[in-house]
Amino acid sequence: MTERVDERLERAFDKRTATALGKLGLQTVGDLLGHYPRRYADPGALTDIAALEVGEHVTILARVEQATVRPMRNRTGALMEVVVTDGKSRLSLTFFGKHRGSLFNHEKRLVPGAKGLFTGTVGLYRGARQLSHPDFTLMGEESDLDSDEALLEHATKPIPIYPAAAGIPSWKIQGALRVVLDTLADGDVPDPVPDEIRERRGLPARAGALRSLHRPATLEEAYRAQHRMRFEEAFVLQAALAQRRARTAAEDATARPPLPAGTPGLLADFDASLPFVLTDGQREVGDEIAGELASPRPMHRLLQGEVGSGKTVVALRAMLQVVDAGGQAALLAPTEVLAAQHARTLRALLGPLAEGGTLFGAERTGASTRVALLTGSLGAKARKEALLQAASGEAGIVVGTHALLSEHVQFADLGLVVVDEQHRFGVEQRDALRAKGRVSPHLLVMTATPIPRTVAMTVFGDLETSSLTEVPAGRAGITTVAVPAGNTRWTDRTWARVREEVDAGRRAYVVCARIHPDEETKPAAKDFDDVPEFLDPSGPEAGGGADRPPLRAVLEVVEELRARPELAGVEVGALHGQLPPDEKEAVMARFASGEAPVLVATTVVEVGVDVPEATAMVIFDADRFGISQLHQLRGRVGRGTDPGLCLLVSDAEPGTPAFARLEAMTQTTDGFKLANLDLELRSEGDVLGAAQSGRTSSLRLLRVVKDAGLIEEARAAATDVVRASPDLTEFPELAKAIRAQLDEDQEEFLERA
Repeated sequence: MTERVDERLERAFDKRTATALGKLGLQTVGDLLGHYPRRYADPGALTDIAALEVGEHVTILARVEQATVRPMRNRTGALMEVVVTDGKSRLSLTFFGKHRGSLFNHEKRLVPGAKGLFTGTVGLYRGARQLSHPDFTLMGEESDLDSDEALLEHATKPIPIYPAAAGIPSWKIQGALRVVLDTLADGDVPDPVPDEIRERRGLPARAGALRSLHRPATLEEAYRAQHRMRFEEAFVLQAALAQRRARTAAEDATARPPLPAGTPGLLADFDASLPFVLTDGQREVGDEIAGELASPRPMHRLLQGEVGSGKTVVALRAMLQVVDAGGQAALLAPTEVLAAQHARTLRALLGPLAEGGTLFGAERTGASTRVALLTGSLGAKARKEALLQAASGEAGIVVGTHALLSEHVQFADLGLVVVDEQHRFGVEQRDALRAKGRVSPHLLVMTATPIPRTVAMTVFGDLETSSLTEVPAGRAGITTVAVPAGNTRWTDRTWARVREEVDAGRRAYVVCARIHPDEETKPAAKDFDDVPEFLDPSGPEAGGGADRPPLRAVLEVVEELRARPELAGVEVGALHGQLPPDEKEAVMARFASGEAPVLVATTVVEVGVDVPEATAMVIFDADRFGISQLHQLRGRVGRGTDPGLCLLVSDAEPGTPAFARLEAMTQTTDGFKLANLDLELRSEGDVLGAAQSGRTSSLRLLRVVKDAGLIEEARAAATDVVRASPDLTEFPELAKAIRAQLDEDQEEFLERA
């Protein structure tokens, strides 16, 4: 019988309680059982008050040190101030009343020595942290605890502390769960983990694990229950992914095998023309991709590699294999600047091989193709020509921005889709391009620094992954330094250092988060050129509050730098997504040539821009960007033989997540280490796709980095189950759990990702 977990809370509780629980998104008994404790308090150990963060909604276990009541100074009413302590630090609690008598009950209960749980949002008053009018319950007060057994639990057993909200403090959630658990039978709780798998791993049944989570006798019991529920989360998700992999394996694709050895073709000619030797990693990954392209099942592969590790060459060789086999390849880039650079790079690498149909093409018939470029700002004539080349098949390789997704863009035979910096595109955009193939085209996703969700899906086994870890020889490395904003001495030295690079014949980028000083924090930008991977400027992640200085803007910084004595006589250029394409090209050309050796830009330069002489980068408001984007930006310097320098200008406070991110950036240039750190600091987002729509993670206890081993175990178990029953008819509880965990949008996401 499984009806109990589906019972609405309005039937299980009174209307007031059900409404309060509904504020937490809890609608059914099953939802309530799945509202796990955030942590457990030891009745004998008080909460570390010093660790509380401003803005955080907390429940703390503390002891009353003193309490005073006095009339309000500037208006009628009374104020009660209570100081609680953990033995080391203190926290103020304030209560307001119409008169002293209205605070009598609080005054009688909150006496020195009383120990209790206090819940509220941590605020600041005159520089000191406080809880204003917090809810509370005191140890040993029968009025708040409804039985002798509950009193005993509070006095001797770990106290579960739940994610709570105003009007529904942690102990009321605990009380509601006590009511449910007291009447819950094992048969009321369906278990998606089959008995054989549980028994093989020594895991308790789901009902027992839930009891241990919500009413543990010891912390060890709670931790064992958490382990069991983590495995369940991983197992259910892995079963969904295993079903998806099975469906993908059954899809049809056109096999694009390489030409037999010794047969003339684009790939063979390209390899013969290369002025350098491919690294072992490039050859190994290339062979891996070549084998999958030769299969009649669609390839779904992630190619990750450090900035400058040679991903473009690997991708180009895959594209040439597809063109040799009679198909076409499309390269989707997030910005016009990057798309144009990709087109230039591919044409330069291919030489005459990219001049199909022209006098400059390779002489032998069939030994050349065209590389077409399609972006949203192309003129009518150039756009018409690019569309014709794609539709006719004359262009074997078509490079573009989201303009490629237009319904007017057609391909003769699209065989491979390459997505560069895939996190800058939504699922629907990637799918729209893949839908232009006669059958499912092969898919190759490239990224230099995986964002947290990419790391998560890699661990979960959603993408087959290839990695390039070798960096080309001759690179001198990059030094990264955090610079305090507003410090005149540091500011002066920053621009003097930039001048030193310019005087040595090098180039410097200056990155700002927005274009105009008076625009919104998050600019609405054309073609994704200027949209940074922002963090909430007032949230704890960003390390600051709502009263922070405004973000620096390109147009104001350009004027400042042109007036600075350190840069006297130096031309300073400006680049952003609102410039017309020809102006962007002209600005980049002047920067690359050294005519304008300092370039103030938005994040339009984040990926793909390659100026070997660029050795310095100054990033304003660096704490407002995620690690992945900072690493991408930093990758624009030090690409030649001269060492790079990256200066991160920030006002982040020590101890904040933002400060931790910047500190990590100064300590390593390893993109994979940084991606894992990003995952730990920011969580994995919703690995089912909700992160792309701004929702929080669907994972409750499971953590991708810490639980990688457990996830691998769950993947093996889930694969066996799906192999035995592809539609899960033999495992109905698992099928139901997948339906409950994956809403329609998430299921579609798994199909498309």
